[in-house]
Amino acid sequence: MSHTFQPLTQEQAELIAFEWRYEGEYAFYNMDADEEDLASFLDADERGDTTFAILDDELIGFVTLQFESADAVSIGLGMRPDLTGSGNGHRFLTSILNWIEATYGTRTIYLAVATFNKRAIRLYESLGFIPQDTFMQDTNGGVYPFLSMTREQSEPPNN
Repeated sequence: MSHTFQPLTQEQAELIAFEWRYEGEYAFYNMDADEEDLASFLDADERGDTTFAILDDELIGFVTLQFESADAVSIGLGMRPDLTGSGNGHRFLTSILNWIEATYGTRTIYLAVATFNKRAIRLYESLGFIPQDTFMQDTNGGVYPFLSMTREQSEPPNN
């Protein structure tokens, strides 16, 4: 069963921002950890048509797309906190990658992940993302190391 993708509604954005609470070091990903990120996420105009709800009967996550070119996109994503750390990530991310390729034909996907998040980095590597560079990102009231990663989708077969 694949997930359903639809534009994120204001109600869904508020649910994610105010009710999704990650525990321990992953609290870094709580939306209210960074006022600017929170304001952007809650502003429908800033979200535009590039942030999508991911549904599996109910809201289980979101993905934001930033197109670098017709063939390349940077993504940001989040899974509902109660679903993390239990082996759900592979199906979740595979669904996102398949949806991006089917919907946009995009071949190159970029993402950035906080370097402490070894769990996510292992998942990304298992799905073909290759570590690129480490950089410092100003977020959550400080400056933190992030890892940029890239995945090249396979070329479609010639018909």
